[in-house]
Amino acid sequence: MTRTVIESKTKTVTIGFDEPFCVIGERINPTGRKKLAAELEMDDFSTVEKDAIEQVACGAMVLDVNSGAVFTNKMAEDPRYADNNFVEPQLMPELVRRVQSLVDVPLCIDSSVPGALENGLEAAEGRPLLNSVTGEEERLELVLPLVKKYNVPVVAISNDDTGISEDPEVRFAVAKKIVERAADFGIPAHDIVVDPLVMPIGAMATAGQQVFTLVRRLRDELGVNTTCGASNVSFGLPHRHGINAAFLPMAIGAGMTSAIMNPMRAVEMEAIRAANFLMNHDDNGYEWIKFSRVLDAVDGGESFIEASKAAQATGGARGGRRRRRG
Repeated sequence: MTRTVIESKTKTVTIGFDEPFCVIGERINPTGRKKLAAELEMDDFSTVEKDAIEQVACGAMVLDVNSGAVFTNKMAEDPRYADNNFVEPQLMPELVRRVQSLVDVPLCIDSSVPGALENGLEAAEGRPLLNSVTGEEERLELVLPLVKKYNVPVVAISNDDTGISEDPEVRFAVAKKIVERAADFGIPAHDIVVDPLVMPIGAMATAGQQVFTLVRRLRDELGVNTTCGASNVSFGLPHRHGINAAFLPMAIGAGMTSAIMNPMRAVEMEAIRAANFLMNHDDNGYEWIKFSRVLDAVDGGESFIEASKAAQATGGARGGRRRRRG
């Protein structure tokens, strides 16, 4: 069985076909979060720290750390701040140090800037996941040597110099190309986690079916683990979390082994916990029983985040009534 091993200083997480679904928390990402970007520009890491703690409490097994901030005020003083190649290599190691000082889960170092990736790898303790490499020639030549040098697993995104194809055959071919090029560097397939790219179903009605087919092929033909940006499937649609909560167990059933997502949404985490149980990746339903106590507390009026934090503090042993569904 293919197993991708990710480590912090004290904890190991294994992504695999016979492992519980790996939830990679997406919240530490200033892209599209103007308030967070503004805080980081002021050297304020309070939201980053809060998000790190809360995501882990809610069930994140790995935390994605993305340094893609735009410092608009500093740009006026120094034009170099308009360049991510200047901003991100400075910001990434500080983000990594802050996060790993508070939580013990492994990290996913996420940037489009090679200098930020390397600085993040230097700062990270253990064996982080690197996010990401694509099939673009320039990207392959920049990122794969880092993967080999630091002996870390990498997310491989199924787009190349031609962009993102709507044709799943093309996306599979790009993934195969990356796996083969990685092998040329001595990087094994078990250290490649392929993102087959989830399209929005609001724009493409077959997007879900495409992903499920691709995941099966990636597992059966290339022997690789898979991931995705889970919320992409519902982009632009109302009541998105219900769609995400349906998509995730279907993807798990097709063989997807991880997702970059928001773990602070109860409906989506409930769907994943149930899928783990149904896939026989939760011995005797132990994790489901622990999680049900969090849901009991939510039914009793607590927020999902606060209930999760309280359960974490007590090892999941909370009292309360059994949750009734109906």
